[in-house]
Amino acid sequence: MSQLYSLAGLAHVVLAIVFVVDVLRRRQDPAAMLVWVMAILGAPFIGVALYLVFGSTRVRRAAARRKRRVGDMLERLARQAQRGVEPARAELDLPADLAAIEQIGRRLSQFPATRGNRVSVFHEAEPTYAALEQAIRGAQRRLHLQYYIWQPDETGRHFRDLVIERARAGVDCRLLLDAVGCLRLTRRFTKPLTDAGVRLAYFMPLYPLRRRWAPHLRNHRKIAVIDGRVGFVGSQNIGDEYRGRLKRLSPWHDTNMRIEGPAALFLQETFAEDWLFATREALDDDVFDVPLERPGDCVVQVAPSGPDQDVNALGQILLTAATIARDRIRIATPYFVPYGTLRAALTHACYRGVRVQLVLPTRSDAPLVLRAGRSYYDELLADGAEIFEYDGGMLHSKVVTVDDRWCMLGSANMDIRSFRLNFEITALVYDSRVAGELSGIIDGYCAKSRRVSRNDRARRRPHTQVIDGAARLFAPLL
Repeated sequence: MSQLYSLAGLAHVVLAIVFVVDVLRRRQDPAAMLVWVMAILGAPFIGVALYLVFGSTRVRRAAARRKRRVGDMLERLARQAQRGVEPARAELDLPADLAAIEQIGRRLSQFPATRGNRVSVFHEAEPTYAALEQAIRGAQRRLHLQYYIWQPDETGRHFRDLVIERARAGVDCRLLLDAVGCLRLTRRFTKPLTDAGVRLAYFMPLYPLRRRWAPHLRNHRKIAVIDGRVGFVGSQNIGDEYRGRLKRLSPWHDTNMRIEGPAALFLQETFAEDWLFATREALDDDVFDVPLERPGDCVVQVAPSGPDQDVNALGQILLTAATIARDRIRIATPYFVPYGTLRAALTHACYRGVRVQLVLPTRSDAPLVLRAGRSYYDELLADGAEIFEYDGGMLHSKVVTVDDRWCMLGSANMDIRSFRLNFEITALVYDSRVAGELSGIIDGYCAKSRRVSRNDRARRRPHTQVIDGAARLFAPLL
């Protein structure tokens, strides 16, 4: 028996050395690296097993296809302008500060901003679902849907049947779902889709022997693209809970955006890349051969982000936004765990006299994240930030407005998971009307919120302080 213990101890030492070296070679965030080193050294075999499953934060994808397609789309837009189709709208003509944001988004995601889009904002579940249903029913050629969560409930069945209806009408329908977010879906639920000819795929299925197996790297995007001309992006999944039909945490508050115009093609490209990754099927280029109409005046830039990027586009955009903001930054998010750079950027904005307002939920479906986020309150309040906790249900919107001149809306939260581990999608809208509309929505949240003060924080019970501090220890992994 003693020999067995000796062999086990030797095996642990060897494994620990090998995997600690691997942690050091990957050079991730120092805090995360320290957590992994302590887990590997302190928990024999368990720490190594956890690292094998959750240690990877990178996914490699070829970018050549995206560069070619984006180039083709830009050439078509230029040719359209030269033919005299509203040529004045072909140029962005952004102010210098907004042009800097656009350049960062273009460089890191390769997607430029485009003018000529019509944008509609939805912040209530029923109007959102009604607009999505109308768009799905109007699909003529292609219907591409991508969601993190699609529940097998009444709402899920309703939208499933809508997709089946369009597939039977001859529309090319594809549905891409995240394997973890849609764990509740059964073959009984999905078989009517495939029987009707809908192409259904799951992003990173939980098969341990699969080459691309990373259960913690999830596709958190919510995208709908209809005929390459209309797109939806935002925070709302498909399910009864998101329309307030379940008691727990209800009502849910999401914010979504309908985009009609050239920017929808970049949502289409994002779907095409994820579909290729999940199925190894490359969509034909004629998917992008649609009339490039310009129904509005909004300048919109689609910014995908995720662990397939060497530099996270979303993080860099937010960092720049905090640096160049003149008057006010407003952030509404359900999950707030600010990593070092983001926290420093918000602090810097406060020191420059910019009004920083954070609207966060009082209740959450992720209590550990909620507690970890609260552990940062004291520092942010001391720097001058304003924090509001919303208690009118589950605040699930992910919205940023800057100076009421431009805004961001999408699937990404303000936490380390969204910045480093999840595949996310964000729409940047360089338009004061849309930014003002979203700012008004945030005003509504603030009116129903409790403003957190430093005195409130000082009156916390000791055990609450300990719980928040303990949750913060897990911040690098949340």
